[in-house]
Amino acid sequence: MRIVCPFCGERELGEFTYLGDAKPLRPAAGGSEDEVFDYVYLRDNIAGETSEHWYHGGGCRAWLKIARNTLTHEISSVEPAAGVGQAAK
Repeated sequence: MRIVCPFCGERELGEFTYLGDAKPLRPAAGGSEDEVFDYVYLRDNIAGETSEHWYHGGGCRAWLKIARNTLTHEISSVEPAAGVGQAAK
């Protein structure tokens, strides 16, 4: 699998680290125990198109948001990720 970094161009998968599903939002400070549990432990195992966060540690060190089909590994879009790991407002 090759990923086209918006800053570095096409690169091999070994330069990237997978973070996970890009859809869940971290609960706001003071969120309930149930909200934190859901954020940390509950994930959908999607077969098909999904949105993921990847880190380009072997290149520009940017966080990227990648739309990828988990069945075919086809990547449909790559963009800089905004607010990775930040709490919801």
